[in-house]
Amino acid sequence: MYVVSAFTCWSETFIVREISTLIEDGVDVRILSLKHSPEGLVQTDAAALLGRLKTPQAVPVAARRVVGAVVRQPLKVFGAVAGIVGGTWRQPDVMLKSLAAFARGLEHMEWLKSFDPELIHSHWANYPSTVAWALGRMLGRPFGFTSHAHDIFVNRHLLDRKLEDAALAITISRHNIEWLDRHVSRRAHQKMQVVHCGVYVDDIAWQPDGRSDDLIVSTGRLHPIKGFDTLINALALLRDRGTRFRCRVIGDGPLRAELQALIERHGLQDQVQLAGAQPQEVVRQWLDEAAVFALPCQIADDGGRDGIPVALMEAMASGCPVLSCRTSGIPELISDGTNGLLVAERDPAAFAHALERLLSDATLRRRLATDAREQIEQQFDARKEARKLHQLMMKAASDVA
Repeated sequence: MYVVSAFTCWSETFIVREISTLIEDGVDVRILSLKHSPEGLVQTDAAALLGRLKTPQAVPVAARRVVGAVVRQPLKVFGAVAGIVGGTWRQPDVMLKSLAAFARGLEHMEWLKSFDPELIHSHWANYPSTVAWALGRMLGRPFGFTSHAHDIFVNRHLLDRKLEDAALAITISRHNIEWLDRHVSRRAHQKMQVVHCGVYVDDIAWQPDGRSDDLIVSTGRLHPIKGFDTLINALALLRDRGTRFRCRVIGDGPLRAELQALIERHGLQDQVQLAGAQPQEVVRQWLDEAAVFALPCQIADDGGRDGIPVALMEAMASGCPVLSCRTSGIPELISDGTNGLLVAERDPAAFAHALERLLSDATLRRRLATDAREQIEQQFDARKEARKLHQLMMKAASDVA
């Protein structure tokens, strides 16, 4: 069983791919979502999983079910509550949200007992893994989690305890293990395994030829960690140098108005489009047209950062040359000058120079695209990575049994 924050979520298509592959291989997966999806548009592959999904019920129904769970297993419920409170009381807002999230798990306790999962796994090491940890205690089942980025660098909840108790601790980059070993627990190296997020390589046609020579595409949530302000500032420098380009930024988020104002301040309205969220089919079409995929990731002021963006993997698999920054686990995906270009974060001049280099050199673009596809096939194929995870899950379940 999987515990996730909100299913479905556009920025978490990697979870859909992972679950879909496990189901393809005969695993009976159920999904517990702690929140209703905030998004109206559901991607086709995610829609196929909705029959396996449980979401929060109306308050009267949920309250009745939670009370029933408490009455049937009071000692286990209070034990889990004590563990949550004991580890989060210094952060009252986190404590209350964690308890509320646990209640959303308790309301589905009878469904969980009837399903009787061999392993309760969560994506994100904050609230979802807190619920997975607590439900594991309730059901006497092992729990695991996959940690990514903000759940490590910004919102760490009981992470040292979860590392100790988890039957399976996964993260998506070696960078994360090194950071956790330094900042959270010296057990990180011993307990954690790397399973990459990935893409369905076989479903992405490699098309390095026939592309536009001036279209730059970028995809991601309009959030500080994506560095879209660096991209826009770099594009202004390109324009001032007389370089011809068009740019489409796919995605939505809290910085939309600020980024649009920056575009207008630079007078780039005719060249840069904030295209909003788009169906996967449209994203693929624009990737197939693009000369360059650019994503200037950075560490935000609060310490937040990406893990290894799946958007970069999709571009690399499609034959689109990529440009990003030396941030977090990205250098584990992109080797500068071999399968893409990397520059320092928050450096519009360096980013503009790299964009200009790619736009002006078709031979370079083709060479980078060729090696990029090979990298994705070898290390970031979602099916291969999901099957690696499946083996680790089976071992974790059998070791506890």
